[in-house]
Formats: sequence, structure tokens, C-alpha cells
Amino acid sequence: MSLDRDTLFIDGDWAAPATDAVLEVVNPATEEVIARVPEGSTADVDAAVAAARRAFDEGPWPRMTPAERIAVLERFSGLYAAKLVEMAELITLEMGSPTTFSNLAQSPAPWMQIEAFLAIAREFPWEAERPGALGAPVVVRHEPVGVVAAIPPWNVPQFTTLSKVVPALLAGCTVVVKPAPESPLDGYLMAELLAEAGVPAGVVNVVAAGREVGEHLVAHPGVDKVAFTGSTAAGRRIGAVCGEQLKRCSLELGGKSAAIVLEDADLAATIEGLKFIGLMNSGQACVAQTRVLVPRHLEASFADALGEAVAGMQVGDPMDPATEIGPMVAQRQQERVEKYIALGQEEGARLVTGGVGMPAGLDRGWFVRPTVFAGVDNRMRIAQEEIFGPVLSVIAYDGVEDAVRIANDSDYGLAGTVWTADPEAGLAVARGVRTGTYGVNTYTMDFAAPFGGYKASGLGREFGPEGLAQYCELKSIYTAAPAM
Repeated sequence: MSLDRDTLFIDGDWAAPATDAVLEVVNPATEEVIARVPEGSTADVDAAVAAARRAFDEGPWPRMTPAERIAVLERFSGLYAAKLVEMAELITLEMGSPTTFSNLAQSPAPWMQIEAFLAIAREFPWEAERPGALGAPVVVRHEPVGVVAAIPPWNVPQFTTLSKVVPALLAGCTVVVKPAPESPLDGYLMAELLAEAGVPAGVVNVVAAGREVGEHLVAHPGVDKVAFTGSTAAGRRIGAVCGEQLKRCSLELGGKSAAIVLEDADLAATIEGLKFIGLMNSGQACVAQTRVLVPRHLEASFADALGEAVAGMQVGDPMDPATEIGPMVAQRQQERVEKYIALGQEEGARLVTGGVGMPAGLDRGWFVRPTVFAGVDNRMRIAQEEIFGPVLSVIAYDGVEDAVRIANDSDYGLAGTVWTADPEAGLAVARGVRTGTYGVNTYTMDFAAPFGGYKASGLGREFGPEGLAQYCELKSIYTAAPAM
């Protein structure tokens, strides 16, 4: 079956693009083109924003009751649940995520988001009366922010798309989604399911395009809010544009998270945990715990044990369920990661396993050898800059206070973990690290709780009631005190 497309999803229909420009979707494991889809232009974005604007200003969606919108999203949830396997396979094909991870996180986790947001929306205080300080009650309303530009990245495309689209729709907003050019196929399937669920025309529009067209969408005067996940550099640019226009924005950006291994940790269990949270999605994850902080006297032996475990991970065909590390999304990403590996050696870190060059047995695809460095100083670039590939840095510390200091010595603050036999000690460490999410002997995301970062890891929060509130404006309605 061909995965090619020749239309965009605009105003509730499959519309011919304004130009004949094409995006080639390349399977990063084989370097073969698997699909060709239209590359959205500024004219296509204009059409999509105009449709979303009409749907918001004149259409039924913002004027429905929350219960009516919830009913439509409940239908969408059911349709989405029936397509989990197909969605996971699409994402593995277009961006190389190992199929085991895709069937864990690339489609089931987005569906879990839908269900979590539905539960939150049913209890959300859309309109509530509170006692006023002047004697009369005050009505506080949550109203939709307007037209939302949703800009997800390629690494977890549905996960990051639905974290924006679902709360925006529940709030009564309309949306223009700009999928990344590397991963447009899953966005098309999502659009089909939303249309089938009964989302009115213009409420959701999907235009895949590159960075320049994305900037046109961000700056578009018809857009009221931008919701972005991606690099910190791009987030700074988007924040500057939105700030100039006083446009709402939420930015989920990069990370350089630290896993702190305490003296009493079960080292074997910790290493198994770090293999996942450090190298999930082949290291292409913003929450990856890529700095591993270890007591100084354990640093060398722990790094060697971690290196042995990482060296044993299977690298290869992402469609093989046994594969743990797949390819990088593109050749440019492969080259970027290998430059950091070379830099780590130049900076004086000890290469425990991995290094530059294709993994054994592979002669095509944008693969990188999973790599562990020891003897890393936290001031090194490999410890400070987000690599976004399968590279771990082991860093020695002297005492728990020093570990927390090193963890906090970063421009980022997105995630982190602590590994210990003492949960109370773990909670004390968690309270001391300046980061938006944290795990004690685990790392996960609970969609009932807010997710986001401190510092250069972004602005705003996704998930939980806090994530839904990001798509609302607050209105206070005052009434006159009754006459005496």
C-alpha cells in the first residue's frame, strides 16, 4: 500500500496544496524514500489559519458546551485506540523509533493522554462562582484562547502533537498543526480520525512544512497561541516572536538531565533502568538521563559495568522487536552525534564503549554506536549540551550535596532521577534538584500531573489540569452586591 499523499488537511477537507513542492519521507534505517507528501507553503498556512479563524470566530466548536466537546473527543479516543498498531508502525517507518518503543510510547501513550485529558475535562472548573472580597460573588470562567499553532518535533510526533491538540480542542480552541517534515505521515492518520470523530470543518488543520513556513505560522496575526516542542534554540526564536506580538506561547524544550546514583543503590537494577531512561528512542528524547552521577570511588567500576550493558544492546532494524537502538532520524543527526562523540574524546573523557563509526554488521542507515564516556567533567560540552543521541556521560561526585550541585549546574531543568534503597533520601534529593519532573528509582510521565521544565527547558506545562489551562483565558465576571 502506498503511503504517498497529494493533499493537505484544511477546513475539514483534503485540499490541493498551493505549490507542487514535495517532502520525501525517508526511512532512516534503509535510507529509502517511503512516501512523498506535499510540502506546505506560506499560502497553505494562510489558508489553514483562515479556516481555523472562521471556525473559532463563527463556528460551533467554541460555543459548544464542554460536555459536547468531550463527547466528540470520546469518539476520537475510540477510533484512535483501534489504530494503535498502525500508528506505531508509521512512526517507526518515518523516523526510525524501535518498534518495541513505538508500541510502548509512540501510539499507546498518546492514546493514554486522550483518556487522561477527558477525565480532567469532566471535572475541570470551566465556570465557577467564588466569594468576592467586596461582598458579592465573582464568576470565574475558563474560555478558549483562540486559534492555536501546534508545532511538534519528529522524535515523538504523536505524543507531542496530542499533548497540544487534545487540550486545545477540549478548551474550545481551533488548531493548525505543522508536523515536522521528517514525520508527516502520522499527522495525516490523526486528521482522518478527528474528521471521522465529528470534529467540525476548520477546527483542526494539518500542514506539514519546514522551518521557514513554521516561522510564518508562528508570526501569523490570525494565531492567538503557539504550542511548541523542540530545540531550545528554536524555542528562543518562537518566544521572541510571540513576546513581540504579546501572543501566548508554551515551549517544551531541551534537556540534559542527570541520574544521581546514591551509595546504597542496587547497581544492577540501576544500570537496567539507565539503559532505558538514558537511551530510550535511541537517545532521541528530551527527557533522556544522559548525565550519570556516581560516587567518586564507584565511578570507574560503575562506568565499566554500564558500558558492558550498553555494548550488549542490539542495534539495527527498528522493525525487529529485538532491536533496542535504532537509527538517528536523518544523516545530519547521525553526523551531529558523531561530532559530539569525537569531541568527548578530544575533551579528555574516557571512551568506555561505542565511538565514531557504524555499528558492526550494518552498512546502511543513519546509525550511531551507543556510547558511554567515563571521567567526564561537568564543564565539558558533552555534559552541558544536548546531544540527542545514544551517548551517556558518567560523572563522579563527592557527597550528596555535590551531586545535587552538579545536577543543577546546567542550563536545562527538564527531568531527572535518583537511585537509592532509601525512598526518603531519594525524595530529599528530588526536592533539591531544579527540574520540572523527577523520579525516585524510576522515570515516567503521569498524564494527570504537569510536565515541563525549568530554565532553558521551556515555559508552561503540558498534561494535568495545568496543561488544559494553558489553552484557556481567564475571565472574571463581577456582579453588584444586592441592595440592602
